[in-house]
Amino acid sequence: MAAPEVKSSYAVYEFALATLLLFGVVSTVYLVFVPLAIGDVQIALAVVGMAVGVLVSGLIRSPWGRRSGAHLNPAITVALWLMGAFPGRRVVPYVVAQAAGSLTGTALAGLLWGTAATGAPVHYAVVRPGPGWDALPVALTETGCLAVLTLVVGFFLAHPTHGARLPHILGASTAVIITVLGPRSGGSTNPIRQLGPALLSGDARYLAVYLLAPVLGAGIHRLLALRRPRTFRLCPDTASPLP
Repeated sequence: MAAPEVKSSYAVYEFALATLLLFGVVSTVYLVFVPLAIGDVQIALAVVGMAVGVLVSGLIRSPWGRRSGAHLNPAITVALWLMGAFPGRRVVPYVVAQAAGSLTGTALAGLLWGTAATGAPVHYAVVRPGPGWDALPVALTETGCLAVLTLVVGFFLAHPTHGARLPHILGASTAVIITVLGPRSGGSTNPIRQLGPALLSGDARYLAVYLLAPVLGAGIHRLLALRRPRTFRLCPDTASPLP
């Protein structure tokens, strides 16, 4: 009877991780743009990218992350299911948990930092495209980023002896995406990164793009008919390539 109780807690861990992720993202954006008041947007986003990259890496390697697989992203959950590395019956609970964590973490950060985080210039750290970027280029960029990240995750699933490197690679990738694409497409690549901030700030103009494009990117490997990973060192009901 103990095993089902453990399995039922996987989505709870994912909720907690998503909550910590969004709380950390909103708090980092607030600290960089308000107390530190870094005026150069590119430098500010580089600082945010490095901080969030470290956070992502730490959450993946945390005890909760090892238990749930630390997907932290509905698009990654869908990609792992499509690769046969995650059971389909757990996709919906994980996605719901991640979405709930996005709202909870964003709300907690707003409560902690007050109007300085909920109002200008932070606005709950909502993602916005840069000047000249409309829905189509944003969608193409977000799709492409997730397609690449999915291939990276798939490689480590197929080569689990290298799994210890994955948290650092995903953290570094997050930092680069925020730094390079933040002033352009917004650099989200994660539906829950935008969900909570968009709903709580009331700025949902591009929400559908930021929700759907990463999921589309996560499924591109199937369109390319890439081989599914066959060897995993995983808990049977999670998908973490960590050794």
